[in-house]
Amino acid sequence: MRLQTFRNLLLLILMVAMSPVTVAAQGVSAAGPAQQPARPEPVQPPAAQEPAVAESGLTLEQLQEMALANNPTLAQAKAGVRAAAGRSRQAGLWPNPTIGYSGDEIRGGSYGGGEQGVFLQQNVILGGKLRLDRKIFDAEGKQAVAEADEQRLRVENGVRIAFYQSLAMQAMVETRAKLRDIAKDAADTTRQLFNVGQADEPDVLEADVEADQDELAVITEQQEQQRAWSVLAAVVGKPDLTLVHLQGDLEKLPDVNAEQILQTILRDSPAVKIAQLGVARAEAESVRAQHESIPDLFLRGGYSYSFEQLNGAVPPRAAGSEAFAEVGVNLRIFNRNQGNIVAADADRERAKLEVQRVGLVLRQMAAPIVQNYVSSRTIAERYKGRTLPNARKAYELYLRKYHEGAAAYPQVLIAQRTLVELETSYINTLENVWINASALQGLLLTDGLDLPAAPGEMDRPVREINMPITENPGMRP
Repeated sequence: MRLQTFRNLLLLILMVAMSPVTVAAQGVSAAGPAQQPARPEPVQPPAAQEPAVAESGLTLEQLQEMALANNPTLAQAKAGVRAAAGRSRQAGLWPNPTIGYSGDEIRGGSYGGGEQGVFLQQNVILGGKLRLDRKIFDAEGKQAVAEADEQRLRVENGVRIAFYQSLAMQAMVETRAKLRDIAKDAADTTRQLFNVGQADEPDVLEADVEADQDELAVITEQQEQQRAWSVLAAVVGKPDLTLVHLQGDLEKLPDVNAEQILQTILRDSPAVKIAQLGVARAEAESVRAQHESIPDLFLRGGYSYSFEQLNGAVPPRAAGSEAFAEVGVNLRIFNRNQGNIVAADADRERAKLEVQRVGLVLRQMAAPIVQNYVSSRTIAERYKGRTLPNARKAYELYLRKYHEGAAAYPQVLIAQRTLVELETSYINTLENVWINASALQGLLLTDGLDLPAAPGEMDRPVREINMPITENPGMRP
């Protein structure tokens, strides 16, 4: 009888200490023991992680629209397009004519004489050199347009990657907070057991240390969330953007065909297009170098007045008005632009090889990203389809045994903690899936703040992929 009464009293203390609402205890009548109170319900662990959607939250599409309006690199790319168009227009303009004064045999005194007048000179560019100059800059302008298109994709994809990083940190903070609550509950329960002599002091200290560690983990994740948000705000172009809830679903994984994505990148990548346009520009420069040997024509004509006295004229008078005209060409005898022609041919060959190099570089860059995507997705699907359901089932079994008196409460807490830790690793794996999928779908364009190449400086169509540093999927505690 005393043992049963003590057991009932212990359960009653645990129920009162852990319940959010104070429960009135039933007394013990003289006829027999009171009804046994219900066991305290442990903190429920989270189900499969689905980030909550708040009406006031921001979506990926809204952030991308903000980036298109505020990211300074897009304005830089547009300025590059305007600059290239200006250079193309300038290259096709005729040289300005020259107007001036001319004097010959000018002398003063009583004799007078000499000639004075004005002239107009115009250089005529032959051989279609102006047309070829414009063709070169037109090709450069097309490269600038391709660079602007690439920068737009780079910004949109940079926002997408930063968005899913921040969304994963948001989910991580929520999950860590639930783990912290479980640890606090375990510490409180251990302390109550210690008060009734069912736990030792080392158990209490260990539970308190574990609760402190989980509290620090929440603080760490909150700082990581703020860091991820700062990156997102910078890519958007609004560094003072306040941290708000993000709307998104980490578990709705993108569908990337690993076998076809490489062909898509090689076909649609702006880097390939820029390299191909580089060939067109190099070919135009080669033709232009060959036409440089065609001499240009200069025309010069004018009017002058001669003060020279005509012999035998009665009455004496000056020779008067005269006109003159000159035509000339520059003979290309010694300098026929031989060296520049050789250099232009070499540059054309280099540009053709650059197209091949770009394709190989894109293959090299895509290979590890494809592999990371495939492995991360496989792990995520295993988590969702098998590991997490098994962990949830184990928790439910421990919970049922606890209600039946066949399992201790700390075992339930351990099962809860294991489940939440798996949820944490699952979130980290989903983050890896999204980052790698975004890089592949975005044609390997990942840095939304990378400086666009200026026209005439596009010798590197492929730049370094600034992939966010992530841990191995499934390994984050």
